[in-house]
Amino acid sequence: MNVAVCFNKVPPKLYKGEAGDRISEEGAEAEAKAVRKALRELGHSASLVAAGNDVGKLVDDLRKAEPQVVFNLCEGFWGDSRKEMHVAALFELLGYAYTGGTPLCLGLTQDKARTKDLLMRHSLPTPKYILVKMGEQYPKTRDLAYPLIVKPRFEDASLGITGESIVGNERDLKKRVEYIHATYRQGALVEEFIEGREFNASVLGPTPFEVLPLSEIRFNPGLKHAIVSYDGKWLEDSQEYAHTEPVCPAPLKAKEELLVRDVSLRACKILETRDYARVDIRLRDGIPYILEVNANPDISPGAGIARSARAAGLTYPKFIERILTMAIKRKEAAHAKP
Repeated sequence: MNVAVCFNKVPPKLYKGEAGDRISEEGAEAEAKAVRKALRELGHSASLVAAGNDVGKLVDDLRKAEPQVVFNLCEGFWGDSRKEMHVAALFELLGYAYTGGTPLCLGLTQDKARTKDLLMRHSLPTPKYILVKMGEQYPKTRDLAYPLIVKPRFEDASLGITGESIVGNERDLKKRVEYIHATYRQGALVEEFIEGREFNASVLGPTPFEVLPLSEIRFNPGLKHAIVSYDGKWLEDSQEYAHTEPVCPAPLKAKEELLVRDVSLRACKILETRDYARVDIRLRDGIPYILEVNANPDISPGAGIARSARAAGLTYPKFIERILTMAIKRKEAAHAKP
């Protein structure tokens, strides 16, 4: 099968965020090359198609590649993560079958506030929060208990998350909200910080949904706060990285594992994730609080979801094959005669 592996290029200068954010952004091409290698090992014809700053060129490159399926790894468009959903919509407009979430799913899950609203509507546990939009300078936190964590509303990959993200008083809260507004140019999500063990639930599906072996993020002594900061995720020579250890499969009591798996599945069903997703959870006092649902997580060989796939007995090529097969089946179903 002819497959186009589509990924987003990074502009020479990011229009928002910190200069160091390029590290995670530039990982997209390495991820795409790993997927292409796996597809070729499986016997497919695979080529890379980069999404730069020219939509017309992207369309031309896709048409030249003549893919039967597009393997969508785009997490934005030309440095703008808000346009992640637009790339998937483009594939739909062009009539291509593609892997991963639909535009609606990608848009909802990228918006942390709307995701939490949906989770709460369906009685799934998630930390209490407020949203401080651009221009709102004085957040009202009467219903929230310190410590709080402040995040960009629309980012993933731990962008904007540092030791200073955890705040214990109103002065530090205002300072961090102002930082998010000024640096990331978007609303700030202010959540109650959940002290507890952190888990990643990788979910394949929905044909059917399957939760892979759970992974725990173990925070070793030496960290300012027990969180997955940007440095802890991406900077291999940092103290945060050295003290943030993934453990898969995660050691959990049977009841705890059942609860984590259950809320992860329910979240993915509500948000209608497709092919693969990752649900980040904090477990406190037996309650699995959903922190985030990522419908387009990193699937590089060293990423958490690939680690969970290996723990389930799936080699990296077999993991990629599972994703591709789901997209192929959708294509076949769409073209099946009534």
